[in-house]
Amino acid sequence: MPTDTGDSLDTAFERVSLPLADPFTIARGTTETAENVVVRVSDGTREGIGAAAPSAYYGETPATVEAALPDLLAVVERVGDPHARQRIEREMRETVSRNPAARAAVDVALADLAAKRLDTPLYRQWGLDPAAAPTSSFSIGSADPDEMRAKAERAVAEGYSVLKVKLGTGRDAERLAAVRAGAPDARIRVDANGAWTPAEAVAKTEMLAEHDVEFLEQPVPGPDVAGLRRVRERGAVPVAADESVVTAADAARVADAVDIVVAKVEKCGSLRETRRVASVAHAHGCEAMLGCMVASYAVVAAGCHLAPLFDYVDLDGSLLLAEDPFDGVPMPGGEIDLAAVDRPGTGAVEPGGDEPG
Repeated sequence: MPTDTGDSLDTAFERVSLPLADPFTIARGTTETAENVVVRVSDGTREGIGAAAPSAYYGETPATVEAALPDLLAVVERVGDPHARQRIEREMRETVSRNPAARAAVDVALADLAAKRLDTPLYRQWGLDPAAAPTSSFSIGSADPDEMRAKAERAVAEGYSVLKVKLGTGRDAERLAAVRAGAPDARIRVDANGAWTPAEAVAKTEMLAEHDVEFLEQPVPGPDVAGLRRVRERGAVPVAADESVVTAADAARVADAVDIVVAKVEKCGSLRETRRVASVAHAHGCEAMLGCMVASYAVVAAGCHLAPLFDYVDLDGSLLLAEDPFDGVPMPGGEIDLAAVDRPGTGAVEPGGDEPG
């Protein structure tokens, strides 16, 4: 029973398998299907939607998410108030200390429901400027160089002006040259997903600079903060930390070793913690980027509303899917059009599923 408000919340979750439009390869492997767990929280009139996109790199799988959610949703039902998210976030962490993707799914669903009850989009509830949302990059997975060139050409033809290229699987110079040939005027970022040693990364930055790469994301394994610092100090392009950063405390820990700190709702565990990562990065003189997993708009849409707080965004998770069961924030060519969101909450909705009120 609710303890504070007299409200009653019903909760549910389900696993969904989302095939990708094309196999997506990074240094740690290839993904053909994204397994998400969709969370729903309803007050009987409106329904909040969130999703977990777990990553084995952070110790989560769809099975661990499904195992954690009953206890997390029991907290939601006990508190009974979707606006009490500070309390619910604290109690969920006390109940399940790990499983950030599972906690994030619940938090996003609550944020969606709370904003719907106020009849406002999330970015307006937070007082953010929709015009400040940066352009999202579109990712080009590691593949045969000719295939990567073709994908880059197609992305540019579809209006994407910022590309993120996955390297770290060999033939890096050939692959990057192919993308640059296919997208001569695009802004290009490179992500090695921790595949290189510090010495390799420093050497490769010369090649990245030749192709006018904007920055290099996670050149060395996540725990190697000293390696990040070495690449930043000796390399030829700015350095971003993704796998090295999970929470705001990590942002402070790596701030003197990198130029950019990367947050993701799924690894932070909540929208509040995601915002804290940006604040800590900026307080330490770093820029901040908001990324995402390969995931449905059920979670990516919430990230879009946070985008004005960040200097860069990489929110193409839904764009990599063959089909998303949810519509979200319009992103033509990677341009996050928050002002076009004409419904409250995150904007994530099943086609034909707009709610009254």
